[in-house]
Amino acid sequence: MIRAKTILKKSVRLFRESKSFFVFKPFLMLCQFYWFFNQLNELKKSGDNTNFNNIEYYPCLFDNINYTPLEPTYFFQDSWAAKHLFDIKPSHHYDIGSSAKTMGILSQFIPITMIDIRPIELELPNLYFKKGSILELPFADNSLETLSSLCVVEHIGLGRYGDSIDAFGSEKAIVELKRVLKVGGVILFSVPIDSENKIYFNAHRAFTRDYILALFSDFEILDEKYHYGLKMYDEYDPQKGFGTGLYMLKKRSN
Repeated sequence: MIRAKTILKKSVRLFRESKSFFVFKPFLMLCQFYWFFNQLNELKKSGDNTNFNNIEYYPCLFDNINYTPLEPTYFFQDSWAAKHLFDIKPSHHYDIGSSAKTMGILSQFIPITMIDIRPIELELPNLYFKKGSILELPFADNSLETLSSLCVVEHIGLGRYGDSIDAFGSEKAIVELKRVLKVGGVILFSVPIDSENKIYFNAHRAFTRDYILALFSDFEILDEKYHYGLKMYDEYDPQKGFGTGLYMLKKRSN
């Protein structure tokens, strides 16, 4: 009984810490524990492998599914950004607050400096980090050749990541991104899009295409893609509702 309680506590902790697509449901959890102990019993009956005498209990209760779980937004946008970076081949790329995992992979092909309010604890050759805010970037005006900020701007000013509440946080962040990018420079940028400008407090904002392009009115569109559900599209469709807009933009001269 003590062993079962220990396994249960560890499972609940792992479940809550994971980025599972499942909603926590006690009955489902009990069913999966029944499966877990059956599997454990099957393992013990399958043979006595003396190379592995010690068993640590580490229940993975929701991986026995018949498909590979993916978060489609990051799957599509990170692949899209990688393709463009490989095509551009900048001498050094700068990223503001995007996925550290993605930038870590890309840094093995292109030197990358990441800026974030939360320090990265891991080190990797070719990946550099500076602590900073998207509202006050540690770069001179018109100084960067390429820049990315993927699914970041929509959070600014909503307090989700410990930042100060600001009704114009997203707009101020875009002004700062534009400031540091040099004329002719390229930014890879993504935000949630919807049929109207909307706040999903305190997760993120969603934008219309018109509003995004108005905020980047001094930029040329090199590429734009839209993710709705499980597919990518070439055009913004407000009737599809919530999605993600991906924009490759080039800074024009004033």
